[in-house]
Amino acid sequence: MPDILVTRSSMPELNEYVKEIEPLFESRWITNAGAKHEELTEKLKSYLGVEALSLTVNGHMALELSLSLFNMKKHGEIITTPYTFVSTSHAIVRSGFKPVFADIREEDCTLDPDRIEERITDDTVAIMPVHVYGNMCDVTAIEEIAAKHGLKVIYDAAHAFGVKLEINGQWRGSGSFGDLSCFSFHATKVFNTIEGGAVCCKTEKEAERIRELRDFGIVDEENVSDISPNAKMNEFAAAMGLCNLRHVNDEIEKRRKVNDTYREILKDVKGIRLLPERADQRNNYAYFPIFVNREEYGLSRDGLFQLLREHGFGARKYFYPLVTELFCYRDQYDGKETPVALKAADSVLTIPMYADLSPEDAARIAHVIVKGK
Repeated sequence: MPDILVTRSSMPELNEYVKEIEPLFESRWITNAGAKHEELTEKLKSYLGVEALSLTVNGHMALELSLSLFNMKKHGEIITTPYTFVSTSHAIVRSGFKPVFADIREEDCTLDPDRIEERITDDTVAIMPVHVYGNMCDVTAIEEIAAKHGLKVIYDAAHAFGVKLEINGQWRGSGSFGDLSCFSFHATKVFNTIEGGAVCCKTEKEAERIRELRDFGIVDEENVSDISPNAKMNEFAAAMGLCNLRHVNDEIEKRRKVNDTYREILKDVKGIRLLPERADQRNNYAYFPIFVNREEYGLSRDGLFQLLREHGFGARKYFYPLVTELFCYRDQYDGKETPVALKAADSVLTIPMYADLSPEDAARIAHVIVKGK
């Protein structure tokens, strides 16, 4: 195992967490929307700048529940990106819909609005774009297309916690776009509840409906409205979230310093492409991807991956393979139909990025990449 892993979970001091969970041992209310759960819900609404929010057991169930909220035609098509973690497409399929894959933009790896309309048919019911590596989609263009065609927009915002985008001179949080936005609070994310997630809604009525759906469809002690899963967040996870939320801005600042170190050292390395930073976005520095051009750099992506491991540094081919190239999808789809996404998947390497990574260690990693040997 590498000495420096590609990611490392942010955690509070042990005493802080112990103090947070101590009341649970007195109340014995450890699930079913207890005090910690409700407190975290309110604090996340404030932090993310959203009107309503429902916590879930993980980010995947946030996606699945979001697809149950609206009365969309079953077996309908949902346009999404193949350049994502497989949870996105799995949620679509498991919810009874068909994913239709459109290509991405090279400059930020998000769904390309120019490729969406050509995928729309009479069976299209929604668009599920993904904010990638903390880069926000072109929300304005996507939502204009959706409005034109009467489609829902449900964002997979797993990478975008705390990100803000400037729209018409105002800064808006990543959870405020589309009909719904879904977050993952997995252990490796910028903000974590160990495992967890959330659906950000436009109204409390929608959030209340998600709360029913996440609890077997139970309305009250005698009524069950839907055949639905158990997707509730427990109190210990919520307590971890309360602790981590206190420190998340400091954690993002630490990540920024790592980002700046990498960018300064790697900015002129031939054959190594970095995604540009945006003036209209306040980033969370969730990941640091690089894209390797073998002909220019002299090593393949896989060769650099191995070189970093030999020096004790972890890396990850994230996202590779492309979703459409995975065993469970490749008989139905052809990755060549989304060539920009395929090229990105075949050349990407995410290098270590987490709050506890020192700028000095980041410099060591970057200098190995510079030397390429």
